[in-house]
Amino acid sequence: MAQIKFHQTFIRVFTLITLCIAAFSFTTKFGLDSFAIYLNDKLVLKQSVNQPLSLRGLQLSKAKENDLLHINYTHCTIKGGAGTARSIILKDETGNVIKKWTFADATGSDLNMAIAVTELLELEKTHAKKELSLHYTSRELPRGEMLSMLLR
Repeated sequence: MAQIKFHQTFIRVFTLITLCIAAFSFTTKFGLDSFAIYLNDKLVLKQSVNQPLSLRGLQLSKAKENDLLHINYTHCTIKGGAGTARSIILKDETGNVIKKWTFADATGSDLNMAIAVTELLELEKTHAKKELSLHYTSRELPRGEMLSMLLR
């Protein structure tokens, strides 16, 4: 009788351990999406999404007209990190789309999405009385993510 209870207990513990190992073997790696914004090659803003709220402001007043803004957005659940059907959208404070830039799917480790600073400065002048912000969207993130406010 004691031997039967020992075998049943052993089988239950062994089954529980096996199920736990099987369950944790198939979990995905969890992390946070992140992005970095560079003015030419100089990092000006780096942020992980879902971090505590910070004032994400991008100051372009000292940028030269021939400068390029490079935006790298990394998805945590995608191998290589780059999304597909990527775009950067400039919106005003009411959510109206001012301009949309679309980018080809990234190949290799180059996640850059480049925007001419000249375009942004012109759009800032055209919409001088509005607060403007940059947003990222992709097939994997269709609702989008606000990257930064444009500061004057």
